[in-house]
Amino acid sequence: MDEKAKRTRELLASFYSTDPSAGGGAGVGSAASPRKMASPDSINSPSFDPDVYMSLLVQKLNLEGLLQKHVEMAAEIKNLDTDLQMLVYENYNKFINATDTIKRMKNNIVGMEANMEQLLAKITSVQSKSDLVNTSLFEKREHIEKLHRTRNLLRKVQFIYDLPTRLAKCIKAEAYADAVRFFIGSKPIFEAYGDSSFQDCKRASEEAIDLVIKNLQAKIYSDSEPIEARAEAVVLLKQLNFPVDSLKTKLLEKLEDYLMTLQDEHKETGASALDTLETSEPSDIGKLSDTILSLKTPTGTHMVSVGEVSKIIRAYLIIFPDSERRLIELIQELFTKRYGIIERRVKERMTSADILKMIRVIWEDVTLMDEVLAEAALPAFSLEAARSIIRQFISTSFSHLLLEVSEALTKSQPMPKKGSEESSLQNALEDSKKVVIQGSLDLLSEFRQLLDDNLELLAKLRDLIVDWVQEGFQGFFQKLDERFLALCGRGYIANPDPSVIDAIQVDKVQTGLVLVLAQLSVFIEQIAIPKIMEEIAASFSGGGARGYEHGPAFVPGEICRIFRSAGERFLLLYINMKTQKISILLKKRFTTPNWIKHKEPREVHMFVDLLLQELEAVGIEVRQILPQGLVRRHRHSDSTGSTNSSRSNPTREDKLTRTNTQRVRSQFLESHLAKLFEQKMEIFTKVQYTQESVISTIIKFCLKSLQEFVRLQTFNRSGFQQIQLDIEFLKNPLKEFVDDDAAIDFLLKEVIGAAHERCLDPIPLEAPILDKLISTKISKSREENQSSSLA
Repeated sequence: MDEKAKRTRELLASFYSTDPSAGGGAGVGSAASPRKMASPDSINSPSFDPDVYMSLLVQKLNLEGLLQKHVEMAAEIKNLDTDLQMLVYENYNKFINATDTIKRMKNNIVGMEANMEQLLAKITSVQSKSDLVNTSLFEKREHIEKLHRTRNLLRKVQFIYDLPTRLAKCIKAEAYADAVRFFIGSKPIFEAYGDSSFQDCKRASEEAIDLVIKNLQAKIYSDSEPIEARAEAVVLLKQLNFPVDSLKTKLLEKLEDYLMTLQDEHKETGASALDTLETSEPSDIGKLSDTILSLKTPTGTHMVSVGEVSKIIRAYLIIFPDSERRLIELIQELFTKRYGIIERRVKERMTSADILKMIRVIWEDVTLMDEVLAEAALPAFSLEAARSIIRQFISTSFSHLLLEVSEALTKSQPMPKKGSEESSLQNALEDSKKVVIQGSLDLLSEFRQLLDDNLELLAKLRDLIVDWVQEGFQGFFQKLDERFLALCGRGYIANPDPSVIDAIQVDKVQTGLVLVLAQLSVFIEQIAIPKIMEEIAASFSGGGARGYEHGPAFVPGEICRIFRSAGERFLLLYINMKTQKISILLKKRFTTPNWIKHKEPREVHMFVDLLLQELEAVGIEVRQILPQGLVRRHRHSDSTGSTNSSRSNPTREDKLTRTNTQRVRSQFLESHLAKLFEQKMEIFTKVQYTQESVISTIIKFCLKSLQEFVRLQTFNRSGFQQIQLDIEFLKNPLKEFVDDDAAIDFLLKEVIGAAHERCLDPIPLEAPILDKLISTKISKSREENQSSSLA
């Protein structure tokens, strides 16, 4: 309460109080006394003491404060006087108005008493006349009412006598509802007088109603009758107290027969229709779906649609409300079978448009059936079924894409025919690239139709579909990496998927396929993944239904890391496989002859031709798959090591002409000392995805193997000279394959050095003899090439 309202209440209390002690703030003080006793210095309390108040003011305030307090109290006193005066004036005005109102009321009531007396006299007169009329008409009214009751009784009696005739007419007109109504209306009379006065009428009526019951039963079991008429027949039988439990059992069995027939039609018609789907146009899907979802009645007379089944169920619910549970089971089983058809079809190749049309047809029937039997929760049931179908469709689509990529790759496994060597691996690479990128984009286009469709059922699954698509790509690329490993053989995958291994032949792994896999992995990392990620971000953003605790569904960085590692692994595997194959050739070359008894060399050994043929085969494969390098490093002219040919080095020619064994060995020691001061050369560098890098690495590995094989043998002079001849011949052909001349020169020099170490009499061939043998080999090789080209 604000200060002004509080002051007004205190003024009223002081004005109307008969107790002088209640003046001032008595009202407020008395109200507050139970809570807290007012102090003597409170100016509004009944116990106010002016002396105490003044002494406190003098103690608390200075002269200026006392003057200010004086001014405030003077203004407050003036305001209180003004408020009190206004209050008195207002109360006087109210008293005057009340007095005037009382005077007017007194003047208006003066003539009212006479009018009330006249009204009472008239009411008494009307009442006396009414009593007189009622007395005079009482006897006639009683007689009329008695005659009316007699007339009604005669009409009922006449109705009873005419009932058999009426029932016969109703039976003839098939108006069974009227017949049941007439009989039920007459039943109380038959129960009272049926054994005496109306015995014949009762017997005739019962015979007629028995005929009605038979006709109603026949109508119920007649398939030609509409369901409304059959439902009405059951209701009429219930009104006649006919036991309908047996009818309920039979009708439910009949409905089960309908639905079982429908399920059988699903198995037969559905299978044939699904086969037809493979060769049908997309516009025919709806018609075929209608064929799948319709059925013949058990009698085979006509087709029954889901709409008619819903009418049957609606009638059953009206007639037999307690059969709801059984109906729910039957309907759920029906739609389970229908969704099962789509699930079986999804396992094969099927477009999203076909799935949407079939789901839409079923959803329309679900909506229709839900209006009749909402307790079956068919929308929720359909949502789960559609969820399973869409997820299976997405998963199956990725499986088909994985199979297509494998088929595109395995085309390179059979040995290519002559004349097609230059394009088989390249075609396999280009086909697999196209399948990966275009197949992924086609799948995204298919899945986008699921999101763009306005079907209510799919709108609820939008976030899940986005997650499934992203998870599908994550799983697809992970399985694709496993498939690549499986294509390289069972030994290259730790936990192989049996389905993956069985789908491809891995017993014979071609090196060309491994090279294709390496380049395809690079393509997936650098081109396919960014393109797919861009499309997913544009059309499949959102999701999150799987929960943030599981992390993102699609992690492009992880997929890029997997295929970056896979590409490097396959490239090294290709190099190792080629190196192992050539190493077998080299091992056979050095383990077969007896180098201690080797004869003087007459020509370059044939293993050199075999080695060059293998390297040429490597070049053919590499040129199909890998690009050329930008620059050629470590050319022969740039090398600071002693890598010049023996034929162009005068110092070495002078050494080769020496025949003194001791001086040759001294020169060997000098070469070892020279190595300590030569510039260090990096032989094995990281393999690049270029033709030169791969071939160079293979040659380097082979030369290192050759060096190791040489170190395991002991040579006589002729054996050492044969090694010298072969290595000198290899110098120029090998440099045609590589981008690192200095490294090749160094490795060839190491091979000759190893042979020199293992030789009992390391005296090399003289330069003229060496040049002559090499020239002879070159001429012979040129002639053979010309002959083969002419052939």
